[in-house]
Amino acid sequence: MATYVKHPRIVPDTVEERDYQLRMAKGCSECSTLLILPTGLGKTIVALYVAADILEKGKKVLILAPTKPLVDQHNSTFSSLLVNARVGTMNGNMLPKKRKNVMEMNDVIAATPQAVANDLENGIYDLKNIGLVIYDEAHRGTGEYAYVHVARRYKEDNEDGLSLGMTASPGCEVEKMDNICLNLFLKRRDMRTEDDPDVSPYTYNVIINEIKLDMPQDLLDVISLLNKIWDSYIQELSLFGALSYSENISVKRLLVVARTLQVRHKAGERSSSLFGAMSAQSKAIKIGHAIGLAETQGMSALRLYLEKLNEEAHQEKGSKGAKDIISKKEYKEILRILTSTNVEHPKISRVMSLVSKEVNYRPGSKIMVFSHYRNTCDLLTEKLATIDGVSVGKLIGQSSGGLRQKEQTELLKAFREGAYNVIVATSVGEEGLDVASTDLVIFYENVPSEIRTIQRRGRTGRKSDGMIYILTAKGTRDEAFEEVSRKKEAMMIKRLRKSNDKKEDTLKTHKGIFDFDR
Repeated sequence: MATYVKHPRIVPDTVEERDYQLRMAKGCSECSTLLILPTGLGKTIVALYVAADILEKGKKVLILAPTKPLVDQHNSTFSSLLVNARVGTMNGNMLPKKRKNVMEMNDVIAATPQAVANDLENGIYDLKNIGLVIYDEAHRGTGEYAYVHVARRYKEDNEDGLSLGMTASPGCEVEKMDNICLNLFLKRRDMRTEDDPDVSPYTYNVIINEIKLDMPQDLLDVISLLNKIWDSYIQELSLFGALSYSENISVKRLLVVARTLQVRHKAGERSSSLFGAMSAQSKAIKIGHAIGLAETQGMSALRLYLEKLNEEAHQEKGSKGAKDIISKKEYKEILRILTSTNVEHPKISRVMSLVSKEVNYRPGSKIMVFSHYRNTCDLLTEKLATIDGVSVGKLIGQSSGGLRQKEQTELLKAFREGAYNVIVATSVGEEGLDVASTDLVIFYENVPSEIRTIQRRGRTGRKSDGMIYILTAKGTRDEAFEEVSRKKEAMMIKRLRKSNDKKEDTLKTHKGIFDFDR
């Protein structure tokens, strides 16, 4: 039988008492902290505990989240779980005068960071009465992101104010983790994983299966031809002295080359070798993207990309790079293959098979399919809609005619309520949004990011056992990306554990009472 947290500011019998959350909240209440906890294990509940204590001390709480749906989500959570607390929301669509009123009239304010940063810059209000700022998805707190500007102003307005950064994964780079903490004025890190002894009783089994697929010959032929074009541009870069031909060249490496060339150009260099290198780099990037589409997405995605490349080349002022690419004999052979074959990437039929089996064997299942590219997302949605028993929704971002944030929220609500049993999502489905716990997650491709991998994985195993399938095309960058992501995640956990200063000994086990040394 569950034991519930007892606190004068938390609605009775609503929040299950979990010792690891209480321990983390204790530390977060004493010192500004970067809180690292996998998706589904209650980062928001830890924040709720800390917020409840701040409210008891007569101070206000500001919750920052990157998107309006996340802001609305926090508003709903804190409104329903807090006692005697006025909760309001602010975003960039509201007039500054109205935002000022929301800030003055409420105890807890959930807001998008850019709106707050702008208001502070314009002197609309200050943060002197704020006792706690919560930064959701705190791994964004780098560079010129609005979190950084708000944090600086908060420090000026309230030297002793408490800060809490929340993330499922801050990344494996020590410098980035340190920058997040410096930028948001966080003095300690507190992390748990599913394997920690105080967390494991609240987790479910997640079985991860990697499915390796053989590529069809037509697709292999296309990739081989694209690699020949790629190799010609890498040779050009080598001749221009931009890189060594013996290097293991990747698109990421080419982006570094681009920055170096831009620095030389801005410094006033106007040599023919510089312009030649810049042209070769641009063409190599285009072909590298095409190879990535062919290897991980398939013929349909590649066709669409090459159509855009053709349009670019045939415009009156079209780029010379695009014109050069389409003039290659290998490119013409690629077009011949594309027009003479109906073969698709084997991942598409495998996704359809996995989804069909799941809905037939477990009709009540909820399934998420992640794809990096919107075109593939469109294709998968269209294909899955033909399967009996499947009601599929598409979760994509706002840009280029995508879903507005309100539509994203409505789609996820329909998924939770059972109107859809399958969601095909781009990266917008990875971060933060209140996605229903799913029974099956399919990675259409690997991504070379430990943050995104952890976020995708966190969409299952939240309320029951879950299953993950990762589709990998043999001999392609899929395999390299999987290895990169796995190594980065292991490195991140190792480094975080090494630097973690949880101060657990300062907190005794609580039984039925939540107390912050009042």
